[in-house]
Amino acid sequence: MRDALMRLLEPPIEALGYELVDLEYAGAGGGGILRIYIDRLVEGPGGQITVDDCARVSQALSRVLETEDPIKGHYTLEVSSPGFDRILRTRAHFERFSGARIAVAVAVIGAVIAEISTAGTAAGLGHEIQLDLDYVTAQTTPRAWA
Repeated sequence: MRDALMRLLEPPIEALGYELVDLEYAGAGGGGILRIYIDRLVEGPGGQITVDDCARVSQALSRVLETEDPIKGHYTLEVSSPGFDRILRTRAHFERFSGARIAVAVAVIGAVIAEISTAGTAAGLGHEIQLDLDYVTAQTTPRAWA
């Protein structure tokens, strides 16, 4: 369902000048929560996402979700900025934060692909580390480092 929602919601978000950074759907008994994380497509003055930006995207997505009805039942739509601990999901995200300190979790399928025991940068730990992004399961730009 996640991929289908990404494909459905990305075009209207981009048409408004924003990027769909990530989304989460958490279903619960009486209803769920669909969380959409947006950022600006182009950095510039006033580059941070505002409440007005979130409201604008929320209104547009509400129309799409009402028409397409991809989630059955009641749910709440939340739109927000990715925050400081943002997810890095695409190659473009990694390139944007090249040189920044990041935390990476790597999926292990059969054998260990890479082991990173300390925080590193997108460029590596003093040398370049190459990971196939297909195996990276979670990555963020953390707030604080030990």
